[in-house]
Amino acid sequence: MTTTETTPSPRRDQTSAMEPPLSDPLPLLRGFAVLRRLSGMYPPGHPTIAERLREMDDIVRQHLRTAPAIRIDIIHGDVHLDGVACRSDNQGTAQILHELVELGVHSIHIDRGVEPEELRAVGQFLWEMKEGTGGEPVETQLARRNVRHVSLGRLVALDTRWRAMEWPDAPEGQLDPAYRESLALAEQTFDTVGAGRALDLVTGRDLVELLIHKVARSSAALAQILAVKQYENLTYCHSVNVAMIGLLLGRRLGFDEPTTAALVEAALLHDIGKTRVPLEILKKPGALDRQERRTIEAHTRFGAEILAGVERVRPLTPTVALEHHRSVTGFGYPDLGDRAIPHPLTQIVSVADTYEAITGARSYRAAGLPQEACLILARLAGQQLNTALVKAFVSAVTFFPIGSLVRTSRNETGVVVRTNPADPLHPVLALLDEGLAAAVGEVDTASRDALGGYERHIVETLTAREDFDVTRFLPPEPPQV
Repeated sequence: MTTTETTPSPRRDQTSAMEPPLSDPLPLLRGFAVLRRLSGMYPPGHPTIAERLREMDDIVRQHLRTAPAIRIDIIHGDVHLDGVACRSDNQGTAQILHELVELGVHSIHIDRGVEPEELRAVGQFLWEMKEGTGGEPVETQLARRNVRHVSLGRLVALDTRWRAMEWPDAPEGQLDPAYRESLALAEQTFDTVGAGRALDLVTGRDLVELLIHKVARSSAALAQILAVKQYENLTYCHSVNVAMIGLLLGRRLGFDEPTTAALVEAALLHDIGKTRVPLEILKKPGALDRQERRTIEAHTRFGAEILAGVERVRPLTPTVALEHHRSVTGFGYPDLGDRAIPHPLTQIVSVADTYEAITGARSYRAAGLPQEACLILARLAGQQLNTALVKAFVSAVTFFPIGSLVRTSRNETGVVVRTNPADPLHPVLALLDEGLAAAVGEVDTASRDALGGYERHIVETLTAREDFDVTRFLPPEPPQV
């Protein structure tokens, strides 16, 4: 587990909508490294420094157009942009990372509102760090230089045995009956393989049928799958949810029944190889070391090997298990050579897998909100994920089905009464009183404030009491013609 200092900041005006979002943090890191050296060679107003600042400002504005902040972290020699690893074997990049780490800088976080002068001041500060910065906190020293929107951090290994958040190991409370049954069958399937016994394909086929014909038709189940998961989203839960999200996407794409069944089976079993990974690594509350990371990455090969040895498993199921951590540009793991592009079925599972992983809680981080997950999907589109599939996913999925009981960022409780096709993450709600007995008004969560930001977000899908009758708050069904 790691920690770093960050400084909150106000919003910044967006730049040209024609610029693509930042997908590679390395040019920005190179910019800071060069700016640091230039600060030791020239006075602040020198044209060479000014030119470098213009280049860096363009890169920063490009990313902050679609995101509130840039988060660059160097963890065990790998660069992470907003939590996503961006690997590079370039020797020059390795030298830049070495210089920053030697200075004690493992994180550079930049918030909206940053000005070129702040970037210049950070470069000057990095140059002076080689002489030592004293015992004063870095945040204080940067603030004295009028740096308000950039923070530098040192990642520190922590003993997390007593500090890690404790999430339940499985969903709690009232669940849709078909969804609960599917979770039980999935747990049985993964436990069987984890115990070293053969995969029970009959149970697997029963589960596929259950998901397609019952769970997919339940608004309550879909709400529980698509919303934030406030439990430790272990492999079997994650796999059921990925299968359901993949099913929704497959139906949007017009798949026939055999192709849909193949997709659901592949998604359901894509992580079966994790049954060969020690649980202490899967649940480790912090950064993995190199050996642990190699073990985790091996789950794709383990999964393909397990599935290839099962008779009557659908032909693409082992392929999806092998490829689901490979990008549409031919990178990722395992290394299959020649920048091999994953099968279209794998690409669908990768979109569902990414969304579901972000919205599921872990012992080392809270669950991400659906809108945060969709923003990350958008950033990964074209680099790691198929752009057309990301667009289809966001437009196809009703994240909060009509009848969902939800809580907003203003701590209001409401029932979803209408969806916004143009903005599926922000439906219309009937707000309820504290006893959930009466409606006290209606709000459109797509409404924005004077600065252009949403007035409220849905932060959680709630489990209703058994005696709660949601139909009282829903508009009447249109008459049958």
